[in-house]
Amino acid sequence: MFWMMHIFSFCTRNFPWDGCSRAFCWMPVKGPEQCVEGPICCLDMLLDCLSSKVCVGSPPGVWVCSTDAILSLSNIQLLDWGDFSGVRAISLPGDVSFAVNHGVYLTDAGGGVRDIIYQASKERIQPAVLHSGKVALVSGPVFFSRSVSEKLLQTYVTPPLDGCTYLGMDSGAPSQQISLFLDILMCLCSEMTETEFVNGERPGCSSPLGPQGVAVKSARSVLWRTLKGVPFSLVYVPNGKYDYLTMSGREHVLRLIDAGTEKNILSHIQELQYVSEGSRVINSMLEGDIHVAAGAVVQHCHLQGPVHVHTGCLLSGLNLDTSAFMRSMPLTSNIILQGHRVQLGGLKLTVFTVFGAYDHLEIPCDDDACSFLNKPLSQFYSHTGIKPEELWGAENGASRSLLNARLFPVFMPKGGPMGLEGVSLLLGGSGSADNWRAAWRLSFKEIMSLTDQQGELEWRQEVFFIAGQRRAEDALKCHTNENLLPFIRAAVLNGKQEELLQTLDSVASDSSNDLGVCARSLACIANVLGCLAGEGRGGLRSGPAANPSWASAFTLLEQGKLSSGVQAMANQRAFWLNRPDLLVRAARHYEGAGQILLRKAVMSAYKFVFTGQSEMPPMGQWQEVECPARLDLSGGWSDTPPIAFEHGGVVVNVAVRVDGKRPIGARVRRIPKPHLVLVSTSGPPGCNVTTETVCSLLSDMEDYCQPHAPGALLKAVCVCSKVVSVSSHLSLEQQLLQYWGGGLEVHSWSLLPHGSGLGTSSILAGAVLAGVYRCTGRSYDTSSLIHAVLYLEQILTTGGGWQDQVGGLVGGLKVARSQAKLPLKVDVEQLSISQDFVSALQQRLLLIYTGKTRLARNLLQDVVRNWYSGLPSTVQNAEQLVRNAEDCAHSCTEGSLSELGVCMDRYWQQKKAMAPGCEPAAVRTMMNALRTVTLGQTLAGAGGGGFLVILTRDENQDENVKHLLSSKQGLGDFTVHSVELDMEGITVQQHNTEHAW
Repeated sequence: MFWMMHIFSFCTRNFPWDGCSRAFCWMPVKGPEQCVEGPICCLDMLLDCLSSKVCVGSPPGVWVCSTDAILSLSNIQLLDWGDFSGVRAISLPGDVSFAVNHGVYLTDAGGGVRDIIYQASKERIQPAVLHSGKVALVSGPVFFSRSVSEKLLQTYVTPPLDGCTYLGMDSGAPSQQISLFLDILMCLCSEMTETEFVNGERPGCSSPLGPQGVAVKSARSVLWRTLKGVPFSLVYVPNGKYDYLTMSGREHVLRLIDAGTEKNILSHIQELQYVSEGSRVINSMLEGDIHVAAGAVVQHCHLQGPVHVHTGCLLSGLNLDTSAFMRSMPLTSNIILQGHRVQLGGLKLTVFTVFGAYDHLEIPCDDDACSFLNKPLSQFYSHTGIKPEELWGAENGASRSLLNARLFPVFMPKGGPMGLEGVSLLLGGSGSADNWRAAWRLSFKEIMSLTDQQGELEWRQEVFFIAGQRRAEDALKCHTNENLLPFIRAAVLNGKQEELLQTLDSVASDSSNDLGVCARSLACIANVLGCLAGEGRGGLRSGPAANPSWASAFTLLEQGKLSSGVQAMANQRAFWLNRPDLLVRAARHYEGAGQILLRKAVMSAYKFVFTGQSEMPPMGQWQEVECPARLDLSGGWSDTPPIAFEHGGVVVNVAVRVDGKRPIGARVRRIPKPHLVLVSTSGPPGCNVTTETVCSLLSDMEDYCQPHAPGALLKAVCVCSKVVSVSSHLSLEQQLLQYWGGGLEVHSWSLLPHGSGLGTSSILAGAVLAGVYRCTGRSYDTSSLIHAVLYLEQILTTGGGWQDQVGGLVGGLKVARSQAKLPLKVDVEQLSISQDFVSALQQRLLLIYTGKTRLARNLLQDVVRNWYSGLPSTVQNAEQLVRNAEDCAHSCTEGSLSELGVCMDRYWQQKKAMAPGCEPAAVRTMMNALRTVTLGQTLAGAGGGGFLVILTRDENQDENVKHLLSSKQGLGDFTVHSVELDMEGITVQQHNTEHAW
């Protein structure tokens, strides 16, 4: 059986600058887009480097790596593992000056390891220097093949090596320390002799001459007998970088500064302008006037200004209570101020320490060599009156270093825990030396050994979630497109969903003047509920949202009572949290509530509908309206609310006749009988369907907002155009007689197949509106029709954007734009193009009906959900859609067919990115078959079926296209249709007699 293990030697040694050790030191790094928001630690960076670059392709075996270091490999070729056996080490380059405190490999010409030189002089290291002037550091992962791993595994029961394992120690074996590099790997080096290996003194290893010398020699002898003869080779990565986490505070501050480019990682900064470039704020809350200078680091802090953090400083683990005291502290540059969560017996405390970034913690302290707070220790004695024996005691021969100096007051016997005032005296600020002497004091070494890691993690988690909630609040209120899903998932996984839901409720309630903010907040609540249900549990997110339990909340939202409606939603939500299916159903209703607000936001477009009074035509005179279809050439989806008014939309499309006909139309006339006769016909001649609905009572009109009800579109036109008011106290008959002198007969038709993608329903709505306006004695302009259709589709609840009616109501080739604001307004610019370009375009544009139909509404919910979630792919794609549309408009005005084709192809890729699954397999086959004869191609509208639009390289290619497609299997009943540009757009004519239409 083949097997693979990745074993990492977790460093248990204390790390002075992070209470959770080197491995879990948070770094100011943004990884690839994370599914769940969280920190990137040293361990994460190491695992990513190993799994994606180093370990790829290795055979069964064991990888061993310490977590004391950060490995950076910009490029590494896949290693050759053919017939590999033995042990292989990965080495990174280093300078000789660095290597004197570490280890280097000495290799032969074939890459075999001759020796490991550890903490040696520059002269001793010189033979290992490479042509580049670098040395191969003992710096990284080591791979043990399966056979070698099995040999090592056998030794865990062999005395005295059994003392290296917990199992052996629990069996009573004396403890034994064995070094990976200087014991296990050293015995594999080709120049090592048994005598030298067993008896040699090596820095950092147990001594064979010490009290346990016999056991050490015995253990080495076992290793020699077990492993000698195993091949040991080296892979040197010349462009790699090795960063060892040392005890130097200055090095650690620089490491955090150099590790990333983002100054703000997982933090909330109220006044971002006060945080300098070149600084790092990691997992912190900074409220008010907090200045962070370049070269400074703030991590795991909750601070309130005014506070100044100077260059070279590291502030870590400080809570809100410390802010006021910090203002009186004489903080200067290059100071490290930390709060440590410790457990002292049964007492849990936060203890504060302060050092200079340039202080050396481990070197012996005498007045000449040692500094404290970046100044000679003698100055510290002078200004505080503290004596050396008060720091270390009077024991002769005791090792004196800053690490074991009892500097830091923890607790006053009669006063309780010491706060930051305990270190103020050390900094030269206020404070009493007598109080310092009276307090219980700890050394930094003792503080590290007493660290309450659970308390430390809980504090970091608390800051993380408070900062995340504030960032979410800012993102919603400031209309940024930050992806909130990763944080939502993190909150749910950590049981913080209730706090997040309360924050989202608050944002939604307080956004009474901004429907977009409220709608996005409700969508975020839906995402929280979906995450609570669990992946793949509880049913589909898309679905109905009309349960009576939510009706009263929906009514309040419809009435514009947002705060009351949001609170009613929250009250109802409490009953839907205990099962996955209930959670998903609740999520649907939150999305449904968001759609209510989205509709109300889009209905602001009615502000731009202007109608005037004109003479009402005679009874029985038909007002006949004809419209072309529309082909979208670029920018579709950017016109879709909320994208259209949150980001701004740009669309290029063209009005066309299909097979020489204007396929969409309506006719309307007044009739003496006070009722509404609504007749709709859809589908190509020979297979069309006609539906007639007669409305004699107001109750017959009540389903105007249900898209699938008979005659719903025509009823919605009558409501939108104010022919009828469904809330009036007058009957339908009374309204029709009083205002219009009788009823209306309305006919509409489309010669296009259902789900064609050519904008049929919106253009049809505009045609019917135009006929009704004319028939009831009202004048209008095309812009008013465009905005009226937007309004109509909201009361019809079909949603959708504005590009369809622009395409069919305005003739020719045009670019339409909406700005990122409410009320939603569409501006249309007809493009100035030459007649030659028009002619060339007509001779190369073709429509192919794919035989597949799909409603855009099936795609719309997913697109809106992804936009509201702030998915980076959706946000970036919206920007690219707009940019491509502007490029498309430019290509048309320049008369470049080839550039237009490029824009069309790019547009199709953007559509697929916006709505994955919109390209059926048969359509993909068609497009591939036509690639050689086209300049560009795209499915019309939202895709998924309907018409394929192609721009051919040569003129009049309809027969060639039919031949190419006929040769492909499985395409079904496709048809090819000619296209002519329609330069007129919507037209209205009067007819006094019945005629065939």
